[in-house]
Amino acid sequence: MNVSRIAIAGGVAASTVLLLAGPAAAHVSVQPQGEAAKGGYATINFKVPNERDDASTTQLEVNFPTDHPLASVSPQAIPGWKIEVTRSKLAKPLEVHGKKINEAVSKVTWTTDGSGIEPGYFQQFPLSVGQLPEDADQLVFKALQTYSNKEVVRWIEEPVEGGEEPASPAPVLKLTAATADAHGAAADDKGSGTDHAEKTEAPSETVASSSSSDSTARVLGIVGIVIGVAGVAFGVLAGRRRSA
Repeated sequence: MNVSRIAIAGGVAASTVLLLAGPAAAHVSVQPQGEAAKGGYATINFKVPNERDDASTTQLEVNFPTDHPLASVSPQAIPGWKIEVTRSKLAKPLEVHGKKINEAVSKVTWTTDGSGIEPGYFQQFPLSVGQLPEDADQLVFKALQTYSNKEVVRWIEEPVEGGEEPASPAPVLKLTAATADAHGAAADDKGSGTDHAEKTEAPSETVASSSSSDSTARVLGIVGIVIGVAGVAFGVLAGRRRSA
């Protein structure tokens, strides 16, 4: 009985923690598809939950960092949403693939005249971005979320390392260490997209091949065990016959 009571109490406590933690985690965030390696290109998703019970999200404005500007930003079309990409001149030109870039994307805005993100739902807004900086561990994007009742929530507070999460934190993209694959992805994006797709699918084929090899090894192992057992049984029977 004591064990059951402890288990029930633990479950209630865990549920309470999840309920309390839920609202704090419901803010605009950004995550890469796979990894966002330094010096490479990546596809990132801005995840926007609707936090209101009586209004829908009808606009998202994402402002790009000025200390690490991104020259290449390509949004993915989303049905029902209009996308506007704003570019600004750079105070210091960037050099990308041997070419000087005098302007970079400063803002991307998604707007809808439809129902938008209704209460209880969320929406992802994908972007292909690059070239990611090699001298930074993260990128901070300040976002503005507008509701159908004209309310604007400003997700612009930058997190402080070792400190508590701000009330309205800005989306932060964590960058991983530079790899040869990351630079290869940059070359693919610059050229044909087919090679990049084939490289992306290669790990799946490797996993399938590995799974097939594991299955074959298991089957051969089972067959070997069966043959071994049969050999032992045959030896025992033969021994009994000789004794008789």
